[in-house]
Amino acid sequence: MSDFDHLDLDGHLLGLLLAVHEEGSITRAAERLGVTQSAVSHALDKLRSIVGDPLFVKSGRGIVATAQAHVLAARARVLLDDLRRFAMATAFEPAAFSGTVTIAANDLQRDLLLPTLLRYVRASAPGFAMRVIPSAVPTVEMLRDQHCELVITPRPPDGSDILHKRLFEDRYRVFYDASQRKAPRTAAEYLAAEHVTVVYEPRRRLDIDEVLAARGLARRFVAMVPGFGGIGPLLRGSTSIATLPSLLRANLLRGFDLAPVPVKCPTMPMFMVWHRRHHADPAHRWLRKQLEMVVAPSLAAAAEHMPSG
Repeated sequence: MSDFDHLDLDGHLLGLLLAVHEEGSITRAAERLGVTQSAVSHALDKLRSIVGDPLFVKSGRGIVATAQAHVLAARARVLLDDLRRFAMATAFEPAAFSGTVTIAANDLQRDLLLPTLLRYVRASAPGFAMRVIPSAVPTVEMLRDQHCELVITPRPPDGSDILHKRLFEDRYRVFYDASQRKAPRTAAEYLAAEHVTVVYEPRRRLDIDEVLAARGLARRFVAMVPGFGGIGPLLRGSTSIATLPSLLRANLLRGFDLAPVPVKCPTMPMFMVWHRRHHADPAHRWLRKQLEMVVAPSLAAAAEHMPSG
C-alpha cells in the first residue's frame, strides 16, 4: 500500500496524468504543458508512488497506459471539472485567466475565425492560449471526453448533452482554373465535369451530394483530399472543378475563379458546439461570446480580401 496521503494529489498532477494519457508521449505532454521532460518524469514518479501503479510502460519505442491509468484518467477528468467549477464559482475575470483552451476546427474555420478570436481574447485575457485540433467529422466523444472545449462545424454532432448555436451561413460555389476551362453553365456540364473534393474520416458526403443522390445523380470524382488545403494544387493547371464554401476564396483558394453551382444546392451553416457541462461556466460563456463577436469582423475582412467575380 502507498505511504502517500491522498492530500498529496493536486490539480497539476491530475492535469499531467491527463496530458500524458492523451498524448501517449512524455515528450509531447511536456510540450503541451510547457515544462521539461524531466519535470514530467519526476511528477509521474510521484503519482506512481501515490497510486501504487506504473501508470505508463514502455511498448516498442513509445509508452502505453496501464489499465489502472485508463481508470484514473477518467476520474481525473471529473475531478478537474470540479476544480474548474470551484475556481469559477465567482464572477469571471478575463485578466486573471491563465490556461489553454482546445478548439476543433477545419482549415476553413481555422483561417477565417481563429486569428481574430485569438487577438480579441488576448486583449482582455493575456494568459489565454489556444490549441487547435482538426475537427474532421465531429463526434460527441470529442466533447464528452474533453478532447476540446469548442467545436466549429457545419454539422453539429447529435447528442442530448451537446449544445450548439449558429454563427453564420455560407454558399457553395464552383471553383475552377480559368486558364484551363470555363465554368459549367448547366447541370449536364456540371455533372460531366471531373470533380475534386474534401472527404473527412469517417467518410461522409457533402450536403450537395446528398441532394444529388436523392435525385438519382452523382458527381464524378477524380481526387479526394482530407482538407481544403489540398484542393488548390489539384485544381491549378487542371480542367477539374471543386464545389466548396465561397469563403475559401479569401485565403486557401485565392486566385481561382468561382461561379454559381448550376444544380440545386443547399446553403452551408456554421455552428459553434459545446458540451452541456460547460454551458454555465462563466469562462466558457465569455469565450463563446467572444467567438460570436468576431464573426462579423472576420467575414468583413474575408470580403476585403476576396477578389470580385
